[in-house]
Amino acid sequence: MSTATADLPRTRPAAAPARAPRGPRRRGTALGLLAWVLGILAFLPIAWMVLTSFHSEPDAAKNPPALGASLTLDAYRDFFGSGGGASPWPALLNSAVASLASTLLVLVLALPAAYALSLRPVRKWTDVLFFFLSTKMLPVVAGLLPIYLFAKNTGFLDNIWLLVILYTSMNLPIAVWMMQSFLAEVPTALIEAAQLDGARLPTILARVVAPIALPGIAATSLICFIFSWNELLFARVLSGVVAETAPVFLTGFITSQGLFLAKVCAASLVISLPVLAAGFAAQDKLVQGLSLGAVK
Repeated sequence: MSTATADLPRTRPAAAPARAPRGPRRRGTALGLLAWVLGILAFLPIAWMVLTSFHSEPDAAKNPPALGASLTLDAYRDFFGSGGGASPWPALLNSAVASLASTLLVLVLALPAAYALSLRPVRKWTDVLFFFLSTKMLPVVAGLLPIYLFAKNTGFLDNIWLLVILYTSMNLPIAVWMMQSFLAEVPTALIEAAQLDGARLPTILARVVAPIALPGIAATSLICFIFSWNELLFARVLSGVVAETAPVFLTGFITSQGLFLAKVCAASLVISLPVLAAGFAAQDKLVQGLSLGAVK
C-alpha cells in the first residue's frame, strides 16, 4: 500500500498568480482621478450655464449667485419670442443653411483633392499641403475689409450665400489636410481593381474610396460644420437682418441696457444643441475617423 502510494506522481502546488507592481497601478489610479477632476472642472461652466438659464434675471445677476433660487422658463420664452422679442428661427435657419451648404461643398471639393494627394503620384505633394495650410496663417480680420468692400460693391452684403462661399474657403484647407491622411489608408489594390473593371474617377470616389474612408469623412464634415456654425466675425460684419446667423442673434442680448445673463445662457444652450446633437449622432464615426491612420 505504501509502495503504491510512493509510485504516484507528486503534484506541485499551484503557483500564486503574479501581482501587478504597485507603482504602475497607483500611477494609473492617480491619472484616472486626475482625468475625472479635469473633466468635472471642464463641465462645471456648462452646468452653471444650464442652471442659470432656468433662473430669473434678478436671481441670475446676484453676486454671490443664488444656488437655491426658484426655477423658471422665462428666459427660454423670451428667447423664442414669447416675450415680445425677435424670433430666433430665421437666424437658426440661416446658420443651418450656411453650415450645411458649406460643409457639403467642402466635401465635394476636398475629396478629389485629397485623392490626388494621397492615392495618385503628385510631385512635391508636401509643398501642396503646406500651401493649403499656409492659407490659415493669415489673420481673419486682415482680410475683412477687402471682403467687405467686395461684397458692398457687388451687392452681396446681407446675403447668406456670401457666407456659404466664405465658410467653404475657410474650411477647405483643413478638410484637404485631414482627408489626405484618411485616404492614404485606402488600399490601392481596390482602386486598381475598379479601374480594370472600367470604373471612372467619379465612380471610384463614390463607391470605393468614400465607403472605406467614411469615418474620416464624417470627422471632417463634423469639424467643418462646427467651425461654420460658430463663426461670428464675418457673419457680424457682412450680415444684417436677412442673413443674420445664430451667433449674431446671440450677441443681441448684450445691449446698452445691460447684460441679460439668464437670456444669454438660455440662448447659448439652444444654439449649442445642433452641434451637440451632430457630435452625439456621429460620435462612433468621429472616434474612428480621428484614430484612422494613427497606427501604421
